Parts: sequence; C-alpha cells; structure tokens
Amino acid sequence: MDKFIPNFKTKYRETIAPELFKELGYTSPMQVPTLEKIVVSVGVGEAILNKKLLDSAVKELELITGQHVLKTKARKSIANFKVREGQEIGAMVTLRGDNMWIFMERLVSIALPRVKDFRGVKPNAFDGHGNYSLGITEQIIFPEIDFDKIERVSGLNIAIVTTAKTDEEGFALLKKLGMPFSK
Repeated sequence: MDKFIPNFKTKYRETIAPELFKELGYTSPMQVPTLEKIVVSVGVGEAILNKKLLDSAVKELELITGQHVLKTKARKSIANFKVREGQEIGAMVTLRGDNMWIFMERLVSIALPRVKDFRGVKPNAFDGHGNYSLGITEQIIFPEIDFDKIERVSGLNIAIVTTAKTDEEGFALLKKLGMPFSK
C-alpha cells in the first residue's frame, strides 16, 4: 500500500529543490532551504469575560489545521487589561511533516485568494533568519469554517519556519512554493 504524499511535498522534492540548488549556488543538496514547521495561533483577549469565545476559537483552529490545539495562558498579569497570570487567553498549533505541507498548499491555493481586496502578502515580514510571519484578519477565508456557525470573526497569526539562513533564501523558497507576494 502506497503512503499518501502531499502534492506540495512532491512538487518541492521534484522541481523546487533542484531549482533552488542551481539558483542559489549550493554545493550540497542539504543546504537547500525547506519548510521546518508552521505555527498557527490565535489570541482571544475577550476570553477573560466569555470562555465560550476561546472554546469556539479552539474548535475553528482544529477545523482549519486538522490537528489538536493547545490553549495558551497569560505569562504575566496585566492590570490594565484585567489579565491574570495563568488565564487562558489564546490557542496555538504547531504543524510539522505532512500536515504542514497540506496546510501550506491550502493556505496558498485556497485561503489567500479568498481574502477581500487581496493584493498579495508583504514581502518584508521576514525575521532576518528566513522565517516568515503572516497575519490574517478573518478566519472565514478557510473553506472549513461555516460562516453561519462562528461566534465572531477573529484573526490568525501564521509563522512559517524554514531552514533558510537568510531572508533572501526564505523569500526564494516561499516564492517557488507559490506564496503570492505583493510587488
């Protein structure tokens, strides 16, 4: 029985990696940058007053990623925001392996094109080490989310961690994977 291999992973191995190897002038195939993990997180500040919002955010994140979600807690108390240390105020999930490749394919080919007035993602959101951060204002761009059943429209943070050493290498990798960067 053949094991399922995501389309983006196959595309990366067969076309993108050899192209990057030639373009960036590497001496070893192990130097070619690849995706390491994708971290998807959501902050629900109103969860302090209404626990139901955090539960619905967790369910939506599980629908989007197809993986169990971890609730995050406040690291320190902030009196102005009425936050106490240890309160659950967000959720996150780390995607690796095949789940990561499947999520990346859905993000690039299905979700991002559904954003209203989409002109591409900012090319300057790299961290200096080849990792890319992306903020999405509405979780309803993912087809798994039923618009009628959501509690409220909330945003997502997506951090794409690569093995690239520089931002230029990370940009080249994501560009080849089909990330729609704005001009």
